[in-house]
Formats: sequence, structure tokens, C-alpha cells
Amino acid sequence: MTRHGDSGLVPTHGEKRHMISRRIFARNLLQVKSFTRLFTEGPLRVSQRGEALLNNAQLNKGVAFTREERKELDLDGRLPYAVATLDVQCERAYQQYQSRDAPIHKNTFLQSLKAQNWTLYYGLISRHLKEMIPIIYTPTEAEAISSYSHLFRRSEGLYLSYPDMEDMEKNYLAAIESKEIDLIICTDGGQILGIGDQGVGGIGISTAKAALYTLVLGCRGPTDAHNDIYYPSLIGGIDPSRILPVTLDVGTNNKDLLDDPLYIGWSHERLQGDQYDAFVDKFVNIVKKHNRHSLLHFEDFGNENAQRLLDIYQPKLSLFNDDIQGTGAVTLAAVLAAIGVTKSKLSEQRIICFGAGSAGLGICNQIRDAMMQLESLDRKSANSCFYLIDRHGLLTDHLQQEKKVNKGAEEYVRQDWNGPTGLLDVVKTIKPTILMGVSTQGGAFTEEVIRAMKDSCDRPIIFPLSNPTRLTEVTPQNCLGWTGAALMATGSPFSSVKVNDRSIDIAECNNALIYPGLGFGTIISRSRVLSPGMILAGAQRLANLSAAPENPHAALLPDVEDSPSVNMEIAISVAEKAFDEGVATVPWKKEEVRERAMTARWHPVGMLKSNFLMHPWIVEQ
Repeated sequence: MTRHGDSGLVPTHGEKRHMISRRIFARNLLQVKSFTRLFTEGPLRVSQRGEALLNNAQLNKGVAFTREERKELDLDGRLPYAVATLDVQCERAYQQYQSRDAPIHKNTFLQSLKAQNWTLYYGLISRHLKEMIPIIYTPTEAEAISSYSHLFRRSEGLYLSYPDMEDMEKNYLAAIESKEIDLIICTDGGQILGIGDQGVGGIGISTAKAALYTLVLGCRGPTDAHNDIYYPSLIGGIDPSRILPVTLDVGTNNKDLLDDPLYIGWSHERLQGDQYDAFVDKFVNIVKKHNRHSLLHFEDFGNENAQRLLDIYQPKLSLFNDDIQGTGAVTLAAVLAAIGVTKSKLSEQRIICFGAGSAGLGICNQIRDAMMQLESLDRKSANSCFYLIDRHGLLTDHLQQEKKVNKGAEEYVRQDWNGPTGLLDVVKTIKPTILMGVSTQGGAFTEEVIRAMKDSCDRPIIFPLSNPTRLTEVTPQNCLGWTGAALMATGSPFSSVKVNDRSIDIAECNNALIYPGLGFGTIISRSRVLSPGMILAGAQRLANLSAAPENPHAALLPDVEDSPSVNMEIAISVAEKAFDEGVATVPWKKEEVRERAMTARWHPVGMLKSNFLMHPWIVEQ
């Protein structure tokens, strides 16, 4: 018998077991106009029964199992009598969720739910996406990660630890045995969500990103009770069984963790130099060897490694660093929308970036590259539009001589600067049009700084992007109170702000608005690389979906609640660009991208109630 992943589903032509024909089920689906056919055909049977089935989160439907399913699958007596639809289950789960007061308790509730029932987990969050993304992702996930060793209940994903380096390939192969992997999300826990080195707790960011890849791709759909087909307000994205979250446990320099007797990672100072590089290199080569068509997503690597590793491995396989490229792309989209309001060009901007780490450099590089590609600026002219400030002040040749300029920031060093280098002084001197903050210094954009920005232009573009909320450089309430007309995007969610009796929506510059689309577009096209042109295509598509150029008081970016449809459009643009650049490797044509993207979406088990469906079917719309 051949196992199908770890789902307990095994193709068979022998024993008399509970079976379902995909072909017959496809004919049933044809009654629903949204679906045209199943992705694959052939008989399946459910090999797991009874308690084992209920303990399989991928297959468990809880009280949604029908009378006939309970009888056939040895579930009679193992469940309460009532049969409930997914809608009813989600209502019950939402009441339980609301009973938790603190965000961290809501986070742990959802983690527990995911460990029990994928269908209910994804179904619940899809119905309350805007409310729950801050719970399963930033800012609440940062708190969960910082307490990972104290909140730990069960493992999730793959933990590759330096002391077991010799067994890395064996452990990796065990984790992907009998699975088809499309996406690998990897962190070394070095710089997590603005809270720094979190060691093995970094697995939490890998699993959170994985959930968003599934949740924020797709489109909206109704409940069709007539055809006995149930699906939530989101039709899904990437199949979670085809995603592998990974943490590279290379130690930690977080003294609190090292001193914590409950810490469950490798309690050792963080590796550096050749030892670190050899460990990462072995992992990347294992991925390239066994999953060369998968996308490798790097997440929250430390400043000293993030750009360096991207430069080393990006030419060798399909690789994406969300902190550098994703943050840069979503910020570029917001900037493009903002200059659509001010009716100006990218090349006309004077840009201060307060924070010159990997995120700041990623943003500046992305905007700089867009200037070159969209407006044909040469690299030196494009670099001259930027003024980068870190904890030492403006990056100047003087700081460079003192070796205080981060690797990768050399191109932005000001060679002709003679005045003061503090933030306020630089603002007053160059009269910037754009001020971006990625410093994690809460309140760094003071009233004097913001008013000086307003003095330099009528509608300053101000993006306090640090998260979590307590680290934001300025709140929208203060910023708009001091300027009345700033164009804003923030790194954490904020409520609308009243200005002159008018409500102003604040765009959240959330990577979840773009990185799933960038990844999905790369995956469906089987692109050899995720190229700069593909990222720019995604950012332009996101900017084009903004309402701000037509309504100057609208948010610069679509609402996070609309991220499923937004990311699907981004994915299509990215895949089409892969064809244009000749890096797509699939055996079909560019004209088929939209249809293929819709086909490739994952639908959780249990959304389709009838016919004993016990598998995450892929269907085509």
C-alpha cells in the first residue's frame, strides 16, 4: 500500500473498505457552477478509523461527521449525537475564542484548535480574518514566541539543531516522507518581529507565516446548502500539508533564554562564522537536492546574515526573504499609491529611512530598483534619493571610516555631508517628501520632526513601520493631528483617525498583503527564481488595487480583510511575469495562468460535507 502523505488515505483496489471515487464526486461537483472538475481522479479509501481519525487534525471534522460517516468509520459512540455544519462549529468556536480576554490567550486557543481540527481552524479564521490576523501573526505572535518554551504543548514543523547536524538529511527526509512539498519556511530565530533573538521559539514565526499562506490566498464564496456543499468565506490558498515550517536551532544570545531552565532549544551561544555558514549551507543544499521545485522562504534571520544569505543563495534556487523583499515590496506598493495621490514621480522623492538594518535596506533597495526599472534612472542617481539614518546618525563617509555602516548599506553613504546627522537636523536640511521608520524606537518621530516634515511639503508621506505597536515611531492619531494631511501607512494595525470631522483609514503595511501572492505565483509557475521583476510586478499590482489615487482620503493599501482576493491577483501577475522573463518551467502557457491559479488552491477537508470526503481536494474554478 502507498500512503498519501500523512493523511491516512491510501489508493487501493483490494479490500472492501470505505471508498470514494473522485470521478463520481467530480460529477456531483459539476452541479455547482463555481467548480468545473477535480484536479486528479482515482479511488481513495480512508485507512484511519475511530480514535485515530479523530486525532488526525487534517482529517478530523468533529461533530460534522454525518450519521453514515460515523457508522462506516467506527465513530459511533465517540462523538456527541448531534451533527453540526461547519457554520455551527465556527459559531461555537468563536464564542470560545471571545471568552478569552487577553490576545495571548486567544492565540493559544487558536493554536490548540489547529492541533485538533484544520477545517475548523481555517474556517473560523477565514470568517474573522481582519480580527484574527493580529492574533495569529504580528503583534500577538511576537508575545507567543517570546514565551514559547513556557507555552509549549506539542511540536509543529521541523527542528534542525546544530548538535544533530550529522543527521540533518535523515531528519529532513523523515519530515517530508511521502509528502509533496511546495513551500519551506525557514528561520534561525535571530531577529523575530522586532523582539530580537528568540532561539528555537522562532518556529512560531515559520508556522504563523505558513498559516497565512493558506488563509490569505483565494476568493470569497457563499454557502451552498442546496448542493450540500459548505465552504467558508475564503476558498483557500496553499495546502498546509505541502508546507514545511523549519527552525534552524543554532543557539541563542538571548541571556534570558540561556538562563531559563524551561528553555527547550539548544542552550548554547549562537553560532557565528564558518560553523554557522556550514550549517545553513548544508540545509539549503538538502532542500535543493530533494525539493528543487519548492520555494524556500527565509524569515527573521538576523541583520548580519539576512542580506548576505539572500545574496549567496538567490541565484541557486527559488528563494525569498520576506523581511527584505516582502517588506520592501509592500512598502513600495504603498509608496506607489501615495505618489499617485501627490501626482509625482518616484525619482522626484527625497526619502529618509530611519533604520538601516535588513528591513530598511530591503525597502530602500526595492524602491531604488523600481526607480531604475520604471523611470530608467541609473543606479547612482537612484541611490542619491535616499538618506539612511541608524543609531549612529545619518550614514556618512565619516561613519564608514569608523566601520559603523552595515554591510549592504555602502551605496547609500552620503559622501558630501558636513552638517549635523540627527533625524530632526536631516529633516530640516533636505526637506524630505517621504519619511519611513524601521527603527523599533517607539515615539522616535516626535512632534517637532513631524511638523518639520509638514513644512517641507503639503502632503508628506510618513510610514512608521516598526512593530509591534509599542515600537511604532509615531501613532496615526499624533501624526495626523500634527499635520492634518499626511499620507500614512503603518507596520501594525491602527483604527481610523478623525481629522476635521472626517474619518481617515490607516493603511497597514502588512506583508500578508503581498508575500503569499509572491510565493504562490512563484510556486504555480515553478519558477527557477523569484526575480526582482516578478517582485516589482506584484508590488505594482498591489498599488493598482489601492483606492487612494481616486479618493485622496482612502487608505493607501487595500484592507487586510481583502488580502485573499488581493493576493490572488498578485500571484497571477507574478506568474505572468515569470513567463515573460522565461523563468517559468511549467508545461503550459501564460494565457492559462489565471485558470491554473484558481485550480491550484487548497480546500480543507470537511468543507465538502457529503460523500465521505476525507481529503483536502484541489478543485478548479
